[in-house]
Amino acid sequence: MGKYYGKSGKIGKEKGMKKVMYDVTIIGGGPSGLMAAIAAAEHGAKTLLIEKGKKLGKKLAISGGGRCNVTNRLPQDEIIKHIPGNGRFLYSAFSVFNNYDIIDFFEELGVALKEEDHGRMFPVSNSAKSVVDALINKMDELHVKVRMNTQVEAIHYDNGHHMIILKDGEKISTKAVVIAAGGKAVPHTGSTGDGYAWAKKAGHTITELYPTEVALTSKENFINNKSLQGLSLRNVALSVLNKKNKPIITHQMDMIFTHFGVSGPAVLRCSQFVVKELLKGRDNVTMHLDVLPNENEEQLMKRILKLLEENPRKAIKNLLKGIVPERLLEFILNKNQCNDEQKAANISKEMVRLIVQDIKHFTFEVHGSLPLEKAFVTGGGISTKEIVPNTMQSKLMERLYFCGEILDIHGYTGGYNITSALVTGRLAGMNAAFEVSSYTMN
Repeated sequence: MGKYYGKSGKIGKEKGMKKVMYDVTIIGGGPSGLMAAIAAAEHGAKTLLIEKGKKLGKKLAISGGGRCNVTNRLPQDEIIKHIPGNGRFLYSAFSVFNNYDIIDFFEELGVALKEEDHGRMFPVSNSAKSVVDALINKMDELHVKVRMNTQVEAIHYDNGHHMIILKDGEKISTKAVVIAAGGKAVPHTGSTGDGYAWAKKAGHTITELYPTEVALTSKENFINNKSLQGLSLRNVALSVLNKKNKPIITHQMDMIFTHFGVSGPAVLRCSQFVVKELLKGRDNVTMHLDVLPNENEEQLMKRILKLLEENPRKAIKNLLKGIVPERLLEFILNKNQCNDEQKAANISKEMVRLIVQDIKHFTFEVHGSLPLEKAFVTGGGISTKEIVPNTMQSKLMERLYFCGEILDIHGYTGGYNITSALVTGRLAGMNAAFEVSSYTMN
């Protein structure tokens, strides 16, 4: 890798050399930018990739807990369903390059992949580094020029070519630009929203930005007094309710109560629906928790009544602690003013019904989320209405392309956002090269 960075050098600064005109310049060295650079170079374009940080693929390197969840093997319709933020826009792109093509692409680069739960695909090496290195090596092989620690100040769009102005005042001429600068989530990876201004200058609309895949905050008393802090619940059904108390979305996964609210996989998946409701002006949103989603209310009622009948001398707490986690049980008993040492024989049928009600219909209010900077994924971005869906080309500016999280496309964690980034990156780089090639010939 050291040799690779050394080769990138300072473009156009070598003694006696003329300033270089690039065919395609990609701004941003995340998953979509790396894929765009490879695609452009594979299709014959003289390609430059500009990255403002010290490392390429920083977000890839931390994805999947550092193991890099490169894509998902689910069928196309399922992938789209798991990208609730404008996922349908990707149907055209998937007809050109899809999640199965991503798997083939990495395996051809020598990165063997394995399938885990819910179709998630990881490198056999269990190391994100092997994925990032494979992409960098491929760019090296294709003679993509890379400039690290290089910050873009502005882009001047023109008929003949576009001009990229760097922070230090240097100007880079390029026939086509691919903006792959990311959103505003996980800013330590370099996603600080730089690309939105460049998109606006080209006439693009930036839809409202908001956090998705984010932990939620609550002012409930049990959160403030930390009654349930640190309690993890496995395989629960968590729903977001609308104003009429009807479910907008339900996810059956794990969750955790925190010192500020709730988090964990089920919460992250529900979060964008909560945030969207709050953006409509609601002060709070009700969440509905079914702790035992695989058992209906009547079955649970009968099971508990039978336990009480068979063990009249046992304390209620000891009888029920195998049904739900002990801390949650204590909370429910306390809420219903039931002494947890009370003997089974003294528990009324009505009290059992109240306990069952709380196990199956535990509701609480959430009032906000952690900020966008603490989210895993950015909601909102460049309006997909202004992008050609099968090329990622701007409808407003010639030889301008967008890919990755800067677009108003967002999915759940589980390989879906990286799939979107790699697919849109592939199309952006490839079509930028095609457009430049036909433009040159004309």
